[in-house]
Amino acid sequence: MNTEEFLIERTIKLYESETGWGDSEEWTNQDFVILSEKIQERTGVALSHVTLKRVWGKVKYESLPNTHTLDTLVQFLGYENWREFKSRNGNGNATAKTVKQIINNGHHIEVKSEPKKGGILVKTVLFIVVPVISVLIIIFINKGKPKVADNEYSFSSKKVVSEGLPNSVIFNYDATKSPYDSVIIQQSWDSHLQVKVSKYQHQHTSIYYYPDYYKAKLIVGGKIVSMHRLLIKSNGWLPIVAQSPVPVYFNKEDVMKDGKMSLSADQIQARNIKMQPDPPTVMYSNVKDFGEIYSDDFVFETSVKDDYREGAAICQVTKLYILCEGTAVGIPLCAKGCISNIDLLFTNFYTTGKQEDLSAFGVDFNSFVKVRVVSKNRKASIFLNDKLVYSVNKDIIKSKIIGFNFTFQGTGSVDYVKLSNGKVNYEDDF
Repeated sequence: MNTEEFLIERTIKLYESETGWGDSEEWTNQDFVILSEKIQERTGVALSHVTLKRVWGKVKYESLPNTHTLDTLVQFLGYENWREFKSRNGNGNATAKTVKQIINNGHHIEVKSEPKKGGILVKTVLFIVVPVISVLIIIFINKGKPKVADNEYSFSSKKVVSEGLPNSVIFNYDATKSPYDSVIIQQSWDSHLQVKVSKYQHQHTSIYYYPDYYKAKLIVGGKIVSMHRLLIKSNGWLPIVAQSPVPVYFNKEDVMKDGKMSLSADQIQARNIKMQPDPPTVMYSNVKDFGEIYSDDFVFETSVKDDYREGAAICQVTKLYILCEGTAVGIPLCAKGCISNIDLLFTNFYTTGKQEDLSAFGVDFNSFVKVRVVSKNRKASIFLNDKLVYSVNKDIIKSKIIGFNFTFQGTGSVDYVKLSNGKVNYEDDF
């Protein structure tokens, strides 16, 4: 392993610690999608989840990541750029300076070298010694760690109600053989939804506020020992104004009118939700078992309109999600001048308006916009108002479709929704 490869491995370990998601060998495609979003939120730079999977070795890639990718990865960790990360973590280029911060699980080692005339010799020695010492530290630390065997633990759950939100879930677990007094139950990919529980107890309950497909995890000593799927169904269309920690729910009868699904600004403000200076995000979600229909073979059609264009909602950012198990299809729409800030997701395919011309997704919301998506044989075509605007010819994976999520900056309306593949035919015109 050369120095660059060693430092990339070091970066991956730091990400495991920073995210709190545990061993990245267990990370799913959705974890990398979310990590991509978190990196963009923190650094302002978009790295696709496919790029991240290449760095993590999940996708075959012959060459090392480019400097732009490496700079962005370590900026998320608080470094200025890859050069600073290398100098602070031992890049073999130090001469008379102290090589600091070879950090493994909180352990700091200092390797000091005295100034000598034989600078090349010092560089060579450090180039070899720093990685070797770091590997020895990892071995030493892991040797002292108690072993955790997956088959010694059990983890299951049951929902309090079969459909509808909010929904409490009862987790049943047996972690009595844990070498630690407490273990962790994680509701989904989000490390903020973790809770420590006693290894001597056997039940814990959690509340889910949004319908979706989740992977609940039991974590012992930083290792995921058990994980299972959890589908939180919405019981039909669920209108939500997203906020933390608890969203604001509306009755579906409040938004179904005149053959459309629509939530007015007056209805939102009647719940004491301000439209300015930070416009709310309105969501219409419908999560259920649609039957045997998958992301690589379907036809989806809808007609939508963003109804709010005041103040900070000038961009009218709208996102249409076709939710799948562990991934999603995300089609963006926005005002024509705002396409730089949008991104497009199609299971394993990802692109952003900062790296590619997505101007076709800039629309006029003075009238409804018809959206049609055709996916067949791992290739997809996206149409707006019956015009082909984008094609996806790679990185489409097969994943079961489990719902829709329409999000609007401010608020918006949906005229109808259709989903089919010849066997499954779903249609709703409200």
